[in-house]
Amino acid sequence: MADQQEATVTLPSDPVSVSAARRYVARVLTEWGLPDDTEIADAIRLVVSELATNAVQHTFGQSPTFTVDLRLDRDVELYLGVTDSHPRWPRRLPAAVQQDNGRGMVIIRCLAKECGGRIGVSPTQDGGKTVSVTLPWAVPAQP
Repeated sequence: MADQQEATVTLPSDPVSVSAARRYVARVLTEWGLPDDTEIADAIRLVVSELATNAVQHTFGQSPTFTVDLRLDRDVELYLGVTDSHPRWPRRLPAAVQQDNGRGMVIIRCLAKECGGRIGVSPTQDGGKTVSVTLPWAVPAQP
């Protein structure tokens, strides 16, 4: 396998794009050898759903699109990033705050930690940001 594999999709900042992003990531990961029925595949689908939802809901129409980037480095580490052009970075809500939404980053942090990964936020050249999760690549041995 190549030292690095990459896949990217740019979607409109529309609620229907969340499921399109999830399907895209699931398809790419399957092509890269990750079985669809594993816990890590479920975790990655949930992470991309949360990140895409944030890119749609929290950019307040100021980011017409968002981009999902996947990178598999040396079959060791998976990078998943969602980029939008809105300058506001995600904020951690205090645990005491009672809301019906706003827990996406908490979920992402917990999943990343549980899977042995890490989360990051970095600025883009156009003033937006990329929220990313890096996880160990754990493809089960094939029978």
